[in-house]
Amino acid sequence: MTKATKLLTALPPPQRQRLMTLAKEVSFPEDTRIFEAGGRADRFWVIRSGAVSLDQRVSSLQRVTVASLGAGDLLGWSWLFPPHEWDFGAEAFSPVRAYEFDAARVLGLCEEDPRLGIVLVRSVAEILAHRLEITRGKLMEQYATRRHGRL
Repeated sequence: MTKATKLLTALPPPQRQRLMTLAKEVSFPEDTRIFEAGGRADRFWVIRSGAVSLDQRVSSLQRVTVASLGAGDLLGWSWLFPPHEWDFGAEAFSPVRAYEFDAARVLGLCEEDPRLGIVLVRSVAEILAHRLEITRGKLMEQYATRRHGRL
């Protein structure tokens, strides 16, 4: 299994410093919807403190939590890939403090500094691979539990 990658610590210091020039400190009170699936993905966050749950709507009345994120975690990757729409929803599970980044400005900085662009994309890819492994593991556990329960 891949290890969890923290975006800011994965970047070499010069690239991290350049990226942080675009950071805006924000906070979200507990129970705040940060974004909804299908909405325009034009920014991302690195969580400084607190917890965020990623969820998927399974019916008009029910959402299922698919991941929980905490300090150092990347919140939002849909800004990097067309059609630039959120794949999940996100809600502050507790009070959250985060660095917010405007996607257009970050992409512009990546064009100016291709090394930053490569490292950033690789880091996001590692984060996604890790989250996919965790999700796959949870699905396998759920399948095994259901299958075993039927025997």
